[in-house]
Amino acid sequence: MIWMSLDVSLNPDPSALPGGSILQQLADGIGGWALILALVGLLIGAATWALGAHSQNYQQSYMGRRAVLVSGAAALIIGAAPAIINFFFHLGLGA
Repeated sequence: MIWMSLDVSLNPDPSALPGGSILQQLADGIGGWALILALVGLLIGAATWALGAHSQNYQQSYMGRRAVLVSGAAALIIGAAPAIINFFFHLGLGA
């Protein structure tokens, strides 16, 4: 079959093009800022949760609890993003 001889391959290499290292540094910097923002959200959410619980304000307590959970989930996803991307990339290579 003729289509079997038209195989293509992909070897991701950020240094293969000019600016690849700059893009890697940019991704690292954005990841760092995102983690800092997740930390700030977690701290504000925890303070809101504590103030709401102390003042018996259910709505404020709920909003603070939700902010803590969302910030924690964001930090988890940010930290796991490279492993998730690599997992699916390697899964695609095996298919």
